[in-house]
Amino acid sequence: MKSDEFASYRNFLRLSQSNLADLLGTSLRSIQAYEQGWRDIPPNIERMILYLIYQKRLGHRSLDPCWEIKKCLLRWRKNCAAYQFQAEGPCWFMNGTFCEGEKQNNWDKKMETCRTCSIFTRVMEDKGN
Repeated sequence: MKSDEFASYRNFLRLSQSNLADLLGTSLRSIQAYEQGWRDIPPNIERMILYLIYQKRLGHRSLDPCWEIKKCLLRWRKNCAAYQFQAEGPCWFMNGTFCEGEKQNNWDKKMETCRTCSIFTRVMEDKGN
């Protein structure tokens, strides 16, 4: 996640930097550093921001499982953590998923794949909420 995207999501959540720091269990200085691009945004912080955006945009509504939406092959499903654990909600919160025919064990690589996924972009770029 880039610094401008991080700041944009914070603004979408209508949180001050201080409020977001409290919510994420980090310091105000860390939030400022993420938004200024002085520090890389750690995967756990990025994951939580994505979760908060998902909750704000979809709330009580849920997505059909990604493997059904994308009509994943059964052999792919058997290798996917989201399928194995019958994850409710978006698969991008989990490492160990199997997307586009590849195991997604590394967070940065996984997010590259997620950012091109129609399900992810539909939720994260939803302008209607």
